[in-house]
Amino acid sequence: MMPMITRSALALTAALAIPIAASAQSPAPHYSAPPYSIVDRIAGSDGSWDYASIDQAGGRLYVARSNAVMAVDLVTHKVTDSLAPANGAHSALAIDNGRTVVETDGHSGLTRFIDAATGRTLTEIATGTKPDAAVFEPVTGRVMVMSPGNDTVTEIDAATRKVVASLYLAGGLEAADADGKGHVFVNLETAGALAEIDAASGRVLRTTVLRGCEGPTGLALVAGGTRAISACANGVAAITDTTTGQFVGTLAIGKGPDAVLADETRHLAFIPCGSSGTLIAIATADPANIHVVGAIVTQIGARTGALDPRDGRIYLPTATLGEPAPGAKRGKPIAGTFVVLVLAPQG
Repeated sequence: MMPMITRSALALTAALAIPIAASAQSPAPHYSAPPYSIVDRIAGSDGSWDYASIDQAGGRLYVARSNAVMAVDLVTHKVTDSLAPANGAHSALAIDNGRTVVETDGHSGLTRFIDAATGRTLTEIATGTKPDAAVFEPVTGRVMVMSPGNDTVTEIDAATRKVVASLYLAGGLEAADADGKGHVFVNLETAGALAEIDAASGRVLRTTVLRGCEGPTGLALVAGGTRAISACANGVAAITDTTTGQFVGTLAIGKGPDAVLADETRHLAFIPCGSSGTLIAIATADPANIHVVGAIVTQIGARTGALDPRDGRIYLPTATLGEPAPGAKRGKPIAGTFVVLVLAPQG
């Protein structure tokens, strides 16, 4: 459990405090990110992974794996490598106060509702081609599933587990986040844009082009939902004002990001950059001056993750990767190396 972080990496406040376009005329306020260090490494079974999420009610971390939903007890770190089988899982999301896990199955096209206690499949729902990201929208009580294979957003009533609406939205559906007021924001990877959806009506309200952002994947709403941070494949994060739908600017981050983790309690956001092996810390206290405050050394391959807002701990699935095949984004995980890095704020 040796920390993989240097004091110099954490001291990147002035050097990395990069004002975005909207605040370029005023100096960035001083903001020191709290130091973070790797405090544990939780080993898991071999295989690839995608999104991770925290179930506060059940005290669990869920990781969508290539062939299963993985569960980790947040207190004991006991691992259940296969809570339920999967076939190319992309999302594993707890709903119903932790009683149910929603899993999107990229290869079969199914979204599964799983009993969190037993791993038993309660319902399987066809949700288009290559269902990927899923988000729970609390106002309507719907699970929104993004299927980029056929440009479809499927809305499922979480209580009845029935499809109540389906929306066509082209542009490469990727990660999504809900604002808690009935709206869902989703990155459009191939279009380089951010779409806002009214969940109740199933309508796209507006789409914002993210200038200078190529391939937005990871997404989180911050600053009380007034800003969206999109992680882009070309080494920047795009900031959008969600109240106006206006693009604000970009921040320099690392390479290979695939998630944005918001900590509204500590007014921070984190972007795991898998190709750089860094976790970029971003200050979000002032919506008009969102800026980078530090880079934490993690591990090559750590590109997704989850954050527990109760204690600020960050969980990053990763593995040692082999050489990528021609045309592939990344290499395959080497057997026996999968691990979840646990980072904690110090002090």
